[in-house]
Amino acid sequence: MHSPQNAPTGDLSPNSRDINASKSINKDASLPINVSPDVTPDSPAEEQPTIGLIGMGAMGRMYARAFADAGWKKIHVCDLPEKYESLKREYADSPTITPFPDGHGVSRSSDFIIYSVEAEYIDRVVAQYGPSTKLHAIVAGQTSVKAPERKAFESYLPPDVHIVSVHSLHGPSVSSVEQPLVLINHRGTADALKLVRGILACLKSRYVEMSYEEHDSVTANTQAVTHAAFLSMGTAWSCSAAYPWEQGLYVGGIETVKVNLTLRIYSNAWHVYAGLAILNPSAQTQIAQYSRSATELFKLMLRGGAGDGEAKEELRRRVEWAKEEVFGPFTGNTKEGERRRRPILLSAEVLDKFSLGKPRTSEGSSTPPSPNDAQTSTAAPSSPPPKYRPNSHLSLLAMVDCWAHLRINPYHHLSVAATPLFRLFLGVAEHLFLAGSSVGGGASSEKAGLGESELDRALRSALEDHWHRPDDLEFVLAARGWSQCVGFASFKLYRRRFEETRTFFEERFEEATKVGGRMVKEVMEWEGRREREEKEAL
Repeated sequence: MHSPQNAPTGDLSPNSRDINASKSINKDASLPINVSPDVTPDSPAEEQPTIGLIGMGAMGRMYARAFADAGWKKIHVCDLPEKYESLKREYADSPTITPFPDGHGVSRSSDFIIYSVEAEYIDRVVAQYGPSTKLHAIVAGQTSVKAPERKAFESYLPPDVHIVSVHSLHGPSVSSVEQPLVLINHRGTADALKLVRGILACLKSRYVEMSYEEHDSVTANTQAVTHAAFLSMGTAWSCSAAYPWEQGLYVGGIETVKVNLTLRIYSNAWHVYAGLAILNPSAQTQIAQYSRSATELFKLMLRGGAGDGEAKEELRRRVEWAKEEVFGPFTGNTKEGERRRRPILLSAEVLDKFSLGKPRTSEGSSTPPSPNDAQTSTAAPSSPPPKYRPNSHLSLLAMVDCWAHLRINPYHHLSVAATPLFRLFLGVAEHLFLAGSSVGGGASSEKAGLGESELDRALRSALEDHWHRPDDLEFVLAARGWSQCVGFASFKLYRRRFEETRTFFEERFEEATKVGGRMVKEVMEWEGRREREEKEAL
């Protein structure tokens, strides 16, 4: 049984509904919803739900456009009151999207409401507009960290509404097709969940159902260290006042992923990453460990490079230990009847198509000579210089070391709720740690040269090459700075650090966004095919 679409709501003031009763998370199976759960965009307008979006940032806009394009005919949106006039102008030619001055109008009129606001402000916004929620409506949040959202919903929403939250695990510039879309049925009936699934079907995403607690654990494990690595790389390059790919450094192969994804992160808004880092306790722990891992590995590189044999051995032991902890299923023996997962394939040849720069040739290069290149600088080389200049890959070594110390299995949630950024960075880590090993890196292993694996070359460069030491130092300082920023739990400081670095890269965003988008699309399409093939083979 469903309440009529136009049921009167004027007498249901917030004061007449026991807000505190909403703290119970019991799902009342008898609580109706306002429309049929089987409604579709093809249904008559009077039978369709009114969809409300509170917060019209990049994700709110993406959702609004997707709903409108799908044929949903009643979409109510709002942002900050001072943005009302600009919203009206923006959607003047979109008859199915109606801007409201504030969240009260959206809450009172909508049957499915999504709070698409920053995690930092979710408590304040829900406290303001939650009591106005329409009777029997379904409420969701699009925050990246769910603990504050859950607390706000339980504190301020009336008891006679459903809570079925959501989270698209990708950015607004990435296609939602086949991307994981988390559904959290915290306090909703089967009909409420069915309606939400039907409304969101237009995104063509892959539904993943979990609890609030599971969501925050998964997002910390798949995003915290990844974001810390890219943020630190960007800050390091900014502090060096150089775009390394334009100098012929860090170009080609897996460097392409590092550069493109770093620029991709900084092209987004700071709050996309701040909420997860500061409000998720698990994320704080992981970011702190990432900083320690980077610092300790760099110290071993310096000591080993200065001739300390014990430090050289300790560096090798520590890296090999981390490799076994994280990638053991690839390098060890499998049990009888057990299938070994295929690594994410990141072919250097494929990645080179998306490079923003070109490697320097030895002729006219300002890069200091490397012991891994020609043995002398006066004699003509007997073979062409290597296309990819080895470096320490400290950001990747630290990431795997961090996972190993925290006993995090990055594959545990890979097929369930991994973001495109996480898949790509895990892919480059696999490339570094596994290329040339027994699992095979394809064409990648051929570039290792002289029987060395990619990891061997990175460790040798870490100890013998000096040209990347200043960059590694800047990276360690940046990683520590981001860790301290998160530890201080200061959104103001986080925003300042982020936007200072963002300003440095701003002129490069347009090209990087286009190239990076194509790279993400191609790699994710391959990943989708690989996962489908593995499922079919079971």
